[in-house]
Amino acid sequence: MKKMIVTLALTLSSFAFGSSWEIDAAHAAANFSVRHMMLSHVRGTLGTVTGKVDLDDQDITKSVVMASIDTKGIDTKNQKRDDHLRSKEFLEAEKFPTITFKSTKIVKGSAEGQLKVSGDLTIHGVTKPVTLETEVTGEVANPFTKTITRAIAASTTINRRDFGLNWQVPMANNGVVAGDEVQISIEAEIMKKDAASTPKK
Repeated sequence: MKKMIVTLALTLSSFAFGSSWEIDAAHAAANFSVRHMMLSHVRGTLGTVTGKVDLDDQDITKSVVMASIDTKGIDTKNQKRDDHLRSKEFLEAEKFPTITFKSTKIVKGSAEGQLKVSGDLTIHGVTKPVTLETEVTGEVANPFTKTITRAIAASTTINRRDFGLNWQVPMANNGVVAGDEVQISIEAEIMKKDAASTPKK
């Protein structure tokens, strides 16, 4: 009886999601931008992006997205600043080596391929709800690997203090060295696990 229940659960699970996809780390990047001294923006990238997407082909709002981003690989083209961002005053990369996201709700946007993906974002050991403005492309076949591929582009803005990233230096006229708002954007190609499948028109 137990074996029958497990088999039924697996069967239902296979119907819940039409297709499973993995983030292609070689073609994925997590970028960020923060205001510096109330003037320009410092831009950088985080480390390797990995994860998976379970797409419900019948109802995309029932899909699930999970992603993990390496914090040790942060790069703003300045070694001293990068070391500071990895330190205990910011990300504490040794203690919290990853940023994670898991979707909890997906809503269709106003145009084809546009979605609002809400979920739990964990940074520096703190989890907060966020919503990502997301675009998903159609399927293409990689001419080299024959793998079926799609692309995802997502963006959001967070307040770093919500995640315990409180380092700051005050300036004259009520200014500060580092802005609180962090703009985050992620672009990634995702590969279908069943490489033998045919792209949809």
